[in-house]
Amino acid sequence: MILSMTGYGKATAELPDKKINVEIKSLNSKALDLSTRIAPVYREKEIEIRAEITKAVERGKVDFSLWIEKKDSCDLASPINRQVIAAYYQQILEIHQATGIPQPADWFSTLLRMPDVMTKSETVELDENEWAMVYAVIVEAIGQLTEFRRQEGVALEKKFHEKIDNIARLLDSVAPYEKERVEKIKERITDALEKTISVDYDKNRLEQELIYYIEKLDINEEKQRLSNHLKYFVNTMTGGHGQGKKLGFIAQEMGREINTLGSKSNHAEMQKIVVQMKDELEQIKEQVLNVM
Repeated sequence: MILSMTGYGKATAELPDKKINVEIKSLNSKALDLSTRIAPVYREKEIEIRAEITKAVERGKVDFSLWIEKKDSCDLASPINRQVIAAYYQQILEIHQATGIPQPADWFSTLLRMPDVMTKSETVELDENEWAMVYAVIVEAIGQLTEFRRQEGVALEKKFHEKIDNIARLLDSVAPYEKERVEKIKERITDALEKTISVDYDKNRLEQELIYYIEKLDINEEKQRLSNHLKYFVNTMTGGHGQGKKLGFIAQEMGREINTLGSKSNHAEMQKIVVQMKDELEQIKEQVLNVM
């Protein structure tokens, strides 16, 4: 089963005095690139949160956010630490009396700009019962992300099957032109010889040279290898998850065989078919980047 690296999950929990929000989203990346934004009261649990995300996500660029919405409007404003303001006020007065430096013209704005004025002096302890509820919300959001990735993976798998079938159909359509191509090459070379050389030539030697030339343009091996790569791609899709890198490597090998087919085609219709195969393959390569 294929899992996409693109996903989104969100979950919330209502507590008596606040609402807990958890949001997690992911995009494609070569490895796990995890960034977190966690409300200060829960930061001590960051390692535990990261471990839970890593276990479920494995690969991708992941953004995780955990924030709090206060229900009491009074708590929405940043707290002013009165004790710190009073201490700054006393120190500035003492410096003024000792040095004669003028007092501030606007005491209030001066004091509000001082460090640590807009923070709480007390440390908020995390309640374990509350953390249990928050942890459950995190797990729920990760579960939603995984389900989103699974649904996206189903769509990707359907797309891959469609594109692989298209390439296989195009590969089968090469056969009639392949036989026609051999006859046209023989006619072209024979006509050229008859028009440019006035003396008789060794027809047996010509046949030998034609056979050698046509063997160099033989594409049976490329067709067989490409067919095998198509089957291997389909089999790999059903082989568990985390197969994105392997699918990328198989797509590269498919590209090599298609390019060789193009270089050996020596036929206008075959070259058109090769271009169509390349177009289908490019769409596969674009989407493979989203597979975990």
